[in-house]
Amino acid sequence: MNTPTPSEASADKASAKPKLVTFYRLIKSARMPQRADRSAAGSLPTRAFRYCEAATSAAAFGYYVFPAMAFSVQWDGHDIMWTFEGAGDWFPLNSAVQFPGFRDQFDAIAPDEIKEFSPPFLGALQEPGLIQLWTGLLARTAPGWSLLVRSPANLPRAGGWEAFEGIVETDRWFGPLITNLRLTKTNVPIDFKPDYPLLQVQPIPRHVYEDATLNNYEIVPDLGQFTPEDWDDYYDTVVRPNSQVVRPRGQYAAASRKRRSAEGGTDHKSAGN
Repeated sequence: MNTPTPSEASADKASAKPKLVTFYRLIKSARMPQRADRSAAGSLPTRAFRYCEAATSAAAFGYYVFPAMAFSVQWDGHDIMWTFEGAGDWFPLNSAVQFPGFRDQFDAIAPDEIKEFSPPFLGALQEPGLIQLWTGLLARTAPGWSLLVRSPANLPRAGGWEAFEGIVETDRWFGPLITNLRLTKTNVPIDFKPDYPLLQVQPIPRHVYEDATLNNYEIVPDLGQFTPEDWDDYYDTVVRPNSQVVRPRGQYAAASRKRRSAEGGTDHKSAGN
């Protein structure tokens, strides 16, 4: 067997197709990201999991990202306090704080010109009740792809906070994967658990949210403007299935899976958590 020369190996690496998404874990104790699954981490009702292709496809679209550690925040309407496992007390969140012990770990490895620039873990924003949280990750996407950062799809929300959604051009911007959260409860601890998904990040091609694409739409304002083709499609989608004497359940789901299989795709099976 011929062993490739260093130049050949470099050329092969350069010509290799880039991964759609690459996650970089900076905090060693943080849970690794994982593919989102069709059962929404086991939370979808059985009937929805079996027959609702729309719900399961949305649930599986992307990757789960978790808090880097267990911690809690509390907001009294003005000031925000925070604590974490082993801290033994609550601390004011007046400015950004580092993940415990991370600054020293970062500075021990980073080049000299990057030392002291470790990402902050948690911080209070200027607006009341808003915080910014770092996941302990960086992310890079293939050229032309961005990441939509949002709450997990179809997963029950943890109480006390809501995540802002954002689109990050991670093929161009290589920085901390962060999220802004709005606290929705006062005077009670709001807990974040490292084994429960915090976010779902979804790769999307940049052209799909550009104005040139999104401005290409049309509105049919009146039922009388349906074309014969529109009525035919409505009949096939709504009337024909409901006219069957014996109607199999999950026809749309079965047809969608069959079409994906024919197109060379594969269904992502539910993964245990």
